[in-house]
Amino acid sequence: MGKGTGSFGKRRNKTHTLCIRCGRRSFHLQKSTCSSCGYPAARIRKYNWSVKAIRRKTTGTGRMRYLRHVPRRFKSNFREGWLLAVYRSLQVDMGNLMFVCYMPQINDFFTSQFRN
Repeated sequence: MGKGTGSFGKRRNKTHTLCIRCGRRSFHLQKSTCSSCGYPAARIRKYNWSVKAIRRKTTGTGRMRYLRHVPRRFKSNFREGWLLAVYRSLQVDMGNLMFVCYMPQINDFFTSQFRN
């Protein structure tokens, strides 16, 4: 049998399945490697001879669930929660005055912030 029309009906085995890292149907079952991302290798597969392929996969083309919030958090010096809100309101109200509180963790925080 040749490689033509008659032999295409016999092809019913899949060589590639879904990759658990990149989600594409590029994971070769016998080789146990992904032809798209290179899984299970530690580093993502990329080659400089295909600059457009790198551009399609690079940071910013997906959801960026963590990274998209980093610039905003950087502005507040990565401080979080109610302590930041208290700090901002007192900074506006009190200027450079010393703040004394009965809760030691807040007291330490403000004495370090408003020290001359």
